[in-house]
Amino acid sequence: MTLSRRSEIEARERQVLAPYAALSCESRGRVYRQEEHPLRTAFQRDRDRIVHSSAFRRMEYKTQVFLPHEGDHLRTRLTHTMEVAQIARTLARSLRVNEDLTEAIALVHDVGHTPFGHSGEYVLDDLLAHNGGFNHNWQSLRVVDILEERYPEHPGLNLTYEVREGIVKHETSVVLSHPDFDSDPRPTLEASLVDIADEIAYNAHDIDDGVRAGLIGLEEVRRLQVFAGQHSPFDSGKSFEALSEDQRRHAVVRYLVNLQATEVLEETERRLMTMNITDLASVRQAPEKISDYSDRLEGPVEELKSFLMSKVYRHPNLVAMARRAEGIIRTLFDRFRKDTSLLPKRFQDMLETEEAEIVIADYIAGMTDRYAEQRYEYLK
Repeated sequence: MTLSRRSEIEARERQVLAPYAALSCESRGRVYRQEEHPLRTAFQRDRDRIVHSSAFRRMEYKTQVFLPHEGDHLRTRLTHTMEVAQIARTLARSLRVNEDLTEAIALVHDVGHTPFGHSGEYVLDDLLAHNGGFNHNWQSLRVVDILEERYPEHPGLNLTYEVREGIVKHETSVVLSHPDFDSDPRPTLEASLVDIADEIAYNAHDIDDGVRAGLIGLEEVRRLQVFAGQHSPFDSGKSFEALSEDQRRHAVVRYLVNLQATEVLEETERRLMTMNITDLASVRQAPEKISDYSDRLEGPVEELKSFLMSKVYRHPNLVAMARRAEGIIRTLFDRFRKDTSLLPKRFQDMLETEEAEIVIADYIAGMTDRYAEQRYEYLK
């Protein structure tokens, strides 16, 4: 049997991928120079480093929307990440861009998330108001650049420029800048696909988890505009009603993912043509987002997100959880700031070169929900 060598994979990328795809053999490289692997491309190597990292494993016990112990079938930060990676890879394959780069960015995009979901992020952002604030994308970069300890030759995971860029140039309202990255307004198309796959995933699975948790009902969901199409599962009449509750819920989720992904693919292809995107350089200089919903779906998706905000994210049960999370993180932050000897030795050593508040945030952000609760019970 002949092994598939790295050079063969790189040659196949040149033959198969679109001209605007990011080729692994043309990566801008790593901060710390390393010999290439004989079997894996640079982006495949990044993906594997991420999967084997401690921060990746800890996502299993970090909240997505609902606390992990509230139900074994509800999403965690890790299962959300896996769903994003699956959707993003499907989009990448359809558009003939680099699946390995897409997967690596998808798998790493949330490793900097705090315990207790976005509630934890908002609290740390407030606590670090005089230190530049806190953002989980920025924290993800700190994780892969500094906080992961796996190699004696260098700090962090030493990932490629393109994967790290995908973290920093996340297309959100929060604009991040870093001296390592150029001023091009956009990252690779692979990174943009991860951004929209992230939204596709949570739009669908937050409906799923909201129904499963009893916060919303399918009768409410079916009135949303996204289900007005002729292929909506609600329009299948008696056959839909004959399904079990789990099957009805899964039919709704499948429809939502398929509808959004299909619309994004069609709209992305249209924008690639109208913007005359012919290579990676034109991707980076695109005047607007290349991957997004069509005008036809934009309104229904906004309505869906507003529905989730009012009916799920602001539900009294989740608001109560957020308040409790805020209390836990504020208490931990205050205790560590008053007595930094309570920090693990590794973080105490970091105090020699970093501000105490930043180090404390690094430690807290890396905690799982249950570990944060354990430390809180011990220190309160």
